[in-house]
Amino acid sequence: MKQWAPGTAAASILLLLIKVTVSSTGASSPRLFQHTASKSKNYLTKEEFWFNQTIDHFSPYDRRQFGQRYYEYLDNFRIPDGPIFLKICGESACDGIVNDYLGVLAKKFGAALVSLEHRYYGKSSPFKSLTTENLRYLSSKQALFDLASFRHYYQESLNVKLNRSNMDNPWFVFGVSYAGALSAWFRIKFPHLTCGSLASSAVVLAVYNFTEFDKQIGESAGPECKSVLQEITRLVDQRLGANDKALRTLFGAAELYNEGDFLYFLADAAATAFQYGNPDKLCIPLIEAKKAGEDLVEAYATYVKEYYIKGLGVSVETYDQQHLKETALTSDSDRLWWFQVCTEVAYFQVAPSNDSIRSTKVDTRYHLDLCKNVFEESIYPDVSATNLCYGGTRIGGSKIIFTNGSQDPWRHASKQTSSPEMPSYIMKCRNCGHGTDMRGCPQSPLVPEGDSKNCSAPDAVNKVRQHVIEHIDLWLSQCQSSGRNFM
Repeated sequence: MKQWAPGTAAASILLLLIKVTVSSTGASSPRLFQHTASKSKNYLTKEEFWFNQTIDHFSPYDRRQFGQRYYEYLDNFRIPDGPIFLKICGESACDGIVNDYLGVLAKKFGAALVSLEHRYYGKSSPFKSLTTENLRYLSSKQALFDLASFRHYYQESLNVKLNRSNMDNPWFVFGVSYAGALSAWFRIKFPHLTCGSLASSAVVLAVYNFTEFDKQIGESAGPECKSVLQEITRLVDQRLGANDKALRTLFGAAELYNEGDFLYFLADAAATAFQYGNPDKLCIPLIEAKKAGEDLVEAYATYVKEYYIKGLGVSVETYDQQHLKETALTSDSDRLWWFQVCTEVAYFQVAPSNDSIRSTKVDTRYHLDLCKNVFEESIYPDVSATNLCYGGTRIGGSKIIFTNGSQDPWRHASKQTSSPEMPSYIMKCRNCGHGTDMRGCPQSPLVPEGDSKNCSAPDAVNKVRQHVIEHIDLWLSQCQSSGRNFM
């Protein structure tokens, strides 16, 4: 594996290259090599760049374009032949390149980091309003072609700056969650454009009734905490008929008039503790409240308000269907993700037929009614078509690394069986959740550089990370020896 020691020498080479490039090409601004203007412990860079993206990749007649936002971080880039790590942004605004474990990998491999905002999210919207009609180009399929177009654009721009033509740096693609699925799908759809992919907590299987999600919450909670959560669910269901307004107000969710929206919000608040590696925030106070004979509903309300709303900054109104119907452009991306849920992937988090954590009122009908109400059209998540297109957990391909945390409820929509060409690893620890390999512990809020020291079993995480490094090293070397991205 080639090493690169960043520092003043690297900066000097970059500046020298800028001067040479500008004088030889006549370019007015060497923007590809501009250094980051804004840094913090949470971001490597927040400096925005833009390029023109095609709205509809599948129409031979529609030539419209829109501005798509991207970022680059070049402090560790080994010029001129270093790899390019493409970090896929997923179902939210992408405000920069986060300082997670990928930054550590970029330093190790001498890689440039680039990151593309997903179409429609954040500032990369093709339209000025998010009407259902305007959302017709929002899909994973369009997003994959966005990535391919961006990859071509960025490589060509780099070649211009380096005064060369028809050259390819080795590319490697990374993503977590839905972006992890895009990372895997990008590799199978465009194997000639990447040396390989890391699909972290990658939800590659579209699931109609995702009962396994709740079952995993129960397993992650353990018998004692699970029993308390189920008791809270029963008590909430009982009290809903007595004084709905007082109950909603107790949880800081007075605006959630729809009973299903309120119950979904309560279920999400519990699931998040396990998904993002904070089980003690939830379970310890609830178990203590149970032993002390305290009101469990009030104890859970305290957790929801202090941890979920205040600590993580979750907005209650994003669970309100009336809010989801709003079509104005905002930084809120919930309407956008629900559109993808209601058309492509479902992941309906419904209560299992027995032994459920969440209320049985959060069922398939609730989700289907939400889709119809919010988008006012008879849209339906065709999960069969999605899995037929990409393969689900039977995905065919090569050089894709799948990683999952043992406590993550989403891992049951990921590929958990390993093969030589598509290795799969599960990080086993008490707080190993969603994207642990990239984010460390807890997974939210951000741990700079994805530090694993607070994982209950750091060695388990570090062992998987070492496997990831070995695969990246091997596949990049195969790219470099062949002179192009390796199929």
